[in-house]
Amino acid sequence: MLRWFLFAAALGGFALGLLAWVRTPDWLSWKLSLLAGEFGHWLAIATLAAGLAGWGWRGEHGILGGVALTLGLAGALLLLGPVWLAGRIAAGLPATLRAQFPHGRSEARPFALPALFVGRDPPPVAFRTLPVPDGLPLDFYPASGVRGGSPAPCVVVIHGGGWDGGDRTQLPGLNHWLARQGYAVAAISYRLAPTFTWPAQREDVFAALAFLKSRADELGLDPTRFVLLGRSAGGQIALVSGYVAGDPAIRGVVGLYAPSDLIFGYVNTHENDMLRSPALMRQFLGGTPDTARANYESASALQHVGPRTPPTLLLHGTNDALVWYRHSERLDARLAEFGVPRAFVHLPWATHAFEYNLHGPGGQLTTYALEWFLADVTR
Repeated sequence: MLRWFLFAAALGGFALGLLAWVRTPDWLSWKLSLLAGEFGHWLAIATLAAGLAGWGWRGEHGILGGVALTLGLAGALLLLGPVWLAGRIAAGLPATLRAQFPHGRSEARPFALPALFVGRDPPPVAFRTLPVPDGLPLDFYPASGVRGGSPAPCVVVIHGGGWDGGDRTQLPGLNHWLARQGYAVAAISYRLAPTFTWPAQREDVFAALAFLKSRADELGLDPTRFVLLGRSAGGQIALVSGYVAGDPAIRGVVGLYAPSDLIFGYVNTHENDMLRSPALMRQFLGGTPDTARANYESASALQHVGPRTPPTLLLHGTNDALVWYRHSERLDARLAEFGVPRAFVHLPWATHAFEYNLHGPGGQLTTYALEWFLADVTR
């Protein structure tokens, strides 16, 4: 019985390892890919141990033991793939960032093996919820004192959730990390579909920015230095808001696994994909590309790129089953056409929310690229 359990454990580790290399099918949870990609180094140890134990149980190797060993070895290698790929990306990442953002810097290494196992989250920063007149509340994280009391740049964080869900408390670990880096953070709220359709969400971003500028002295902010950062649906909102605002105070925009061309997104999926994304887009934009084309174009960052577009950092994973990485790839190419300073950090193993584990392969590369980008655009 125990040998069968060890065999099943090795088989399970092998199956999870495949999800670090193969996009999650629509019928399976994408969170399993997140587990494999960002925690696979831990799972590799367990998978290999199960395989070795299954093979050596009572010294009777047998066919089942041999299969368990094979699965354990293969599964461990698959699960360690993201670590190997992250190391390769890290080797060239400083040069890539320096070419576009020559005034950036980072005190950390792009990727460090020990941090996978012994990395510690930054101490949490006490935040407070602030009411926004004629808007929605936001959570404000003050910059920790590394800037010697001078007004701090502010990162405005816009949550994901398919435009009809999520809230500003999403994935707060990055907010605490940013605050410890010396940036104020405003995690904002926006009105949700289907009750509110685009461009209500963009108006909520502008209302939050106006509020933060009006309270800059009280909050210790520099009202001329903001960066918009959004995840998934929030990335779409951040990119478009930053591109159309015409506001020199918006020094840069960060899109994490963000859709950037909603017509492209609508015609390149199907009704029963993992997110049921055509239905999400219809309720967010008030129809299909045929019946609400103006809204689709208005909500697509790709349509708003020009010579004055703010510097942009994009991060996206090939294995993202919710938002196709081609969105960021195509937006990066359009930004290049207009000479906009930009970087696209493409993570071959990663799925949605790869920065959930700040010490995982995706998390380390994300924080490094963010630190470099923010240092350049908010200098």
